[in-house]
Amino acid sequence: MKIVVGSDHGGFQFKEAIKKHLVEKGHEVFDVGTSSEARCNYPDYAILAGEKVASGEAKYGFIVCTTGIGISIAANKVKGVRCAVGYDDEAVRLTRNDNDANMISFGQGFMKLEDVLRRVDIFLSTEAEGGRHANRVNLIKNYEDKHYCR
Repeated sequence: MKIVVGSDHGGFQFKEAIKKHLVEKGHEVFDVGTSSEARCNYPDYAILAGEKVASGEAKYGFIVCTTGIGISIAANKVKGVRCAVGYDDEAVRLTRNDNDANMISFGQGFMKLEDVLRRVDIFLSTEAEGGRHANRVNLIKNYEDKHYCR
């Protein structure tokens, strides 16, 4: 599977660990940066990762900043991206099952790496249920179609 990863300086170490984890599981990984712990701007990497997912070049995206919040907000500005913060195992499962999320963010400053790697696996092993949930996701997509400018 093709997966994109990205982070700012505050998520660099976790991004590198997620990338290694995914490669070890046989996935093809696009790394859109950053490439060090030098200060940088999380929206740049969130948007690059989001565009890879929205275009279909990558099926899913994993992004990291210090909290997981800012980078998820930025990623959600890309039409077609549904990104949530992966703060809990069950929340990660539900964001795939119910919301058909195609990206998830993590906070290096507030999460343990072992939890994040487990949640990466939960995210990848959970299918979207569809049904009543698909209707809700379609409401989001329809809004984007009507109001997204580019």
